[in-house]
Amino acid sequence: MLVTGLPTLVNRAVSEIGEVLLGKEQTVRQALCCLLTSGHLLLEDLPGMGKTTLAHALADVLGLSYARVQFTSDLLPSDILGVSVFNRNEETFQFRPGPIFNQLLLADEINRATPRTQSALLEAMAEGQVSIDGAPRVLPEPFFVIATQNPVQQSGTYVLPESQLDRFLMRLSLGYPNTKAERELLQRGNLSKKPVVNPCITAQQLLDARAVINQTTLSESLLGYIQRLTAFTREAPEFAVGLSPRGALALVDAAKTWAQMEGRDYVAPDDVQAVLAPVIAHRMIPSAEYAADGDALVALLRSQVDVIPG
Repeated sequence: MLVTGLPTLVNRAVSEIGEVLLGKEQTVRQALCCLLTSGHLLLEDLPGMGKTTLAHALADVLGLSYARVQFTSDLLPSDILGVSVFNRNEETFQFRPGPIFNQLLLADEINRATPRTQSALLEAMAEGQVSIDGAPRVLPEPFFVIATQNPVQQSGTYVLPESQLDRFLMRLSLGYPNTKAERELLQRGNLSKKPVVNPCITAQQLLDARAVINQTTLSESLLGYIQRLTAFTREAPEFAVGLSPRGALALVDAAKTWAQMEGRDYVAPDDVQAVLAPVIAHRMIPSAEYAADGDALVALLRSQVDVIPG
């Protein structure tokens, strides 16, 4: 079954975001795929590359309630989750919800906060709720975290633990703009007024799309391909930590969404390839003898594991 009109909605959203983030159509499509799959998104790149611009544009194009939190070394978990305050008149504690009680939370420069504060997001990202004063509090639906982070080599950063990285469905990098996009950016100059990004996809459309995307057909041959990819990461000497079952499931879910974005109710090999690196690169660790990053490991996978076994 196809999600009616999804390719049109996605194209419209990509066009809107393309007005403020030039020359990054593929990355924007992958980001939208992540959110349509009900996943959380990590944007990692050097400062000044447009990470926060993309995060703001995604929030605007989805038309969801959202809040931005600037993560710093002195940020506390209560600054994100909220706090109970004693009301003298009523002689009771009243809970004041934090910014996490929005449909979309923009965690800007997440790795500049301490691990204690970073861990405040774990339960929210995994279960859609937070536990405060011993009681669970359900977050709004849909709920997304879009986080930005600077490379860990830069000063003032804390490495995200593997358990936190695994909560992000995708990790994306923008990279430098191409020559044409950079020329247009330089011609525009610094705009004092924030560009307007019109909402294109509603919360209800997101929820409706989820239900249909889950029904997308995935053939036995492609399931076999994903299993061979997974097995290779666990057996090859270049990998210290391979892909977990949750990571393999994330790849399946993202490929189904990409197929629907392309107007198909079945997954093709190109759909798996389109989401492979963003979904699995941050979930794998190279062995000590193999000096490489996640992207190099994905390139190794592509070269060593055929879609159709020989």
